[in-house]
Amino acid sequence: QVQLVESGGGLVQPGGSLTLSCAASGFIFSAYTMTWYRQAPGAERDFVAHTAADGGGTNYADSVKGRFTISRDNAKSTVYLQMNSLKPEDTAVYYCSTYFRGYRYWGQGTQVTVSS
Repeated sequence: QVQLVESGGGLVQPGGSLTLSCAASGFIFSAYTMTWYRQAPGAERDFVAHTAADGGGTNYADSVKGRFTISRDNAKSTVYLQMNSLKPEDTAVYYCSTYFRGYRYWGQGTQVTVSS
């Protein structure tokens, strides 16, 4: 079955960096778009970035453009989110996700807290 496991979250000071990872299994990773979302306390889950299947390109939310970079390693079935110049408003639980056979799958999430 499809499994998505995020890691790499933590506490970081404003201006710092973190790299999140999401290890995927249960489907042909290279054939599917992978997406990062985030959810702050009391807020809806929002799109952050996606990487299309087989080199189809990337897209970012305006709020993270120029600071975050999404990438994928198809050989490792892993998608990454490199986050630089972090701001307190980036504090959220970050989830990776994919849409497979008519269903959207989610990982368990990883907490990112940006605070001094």
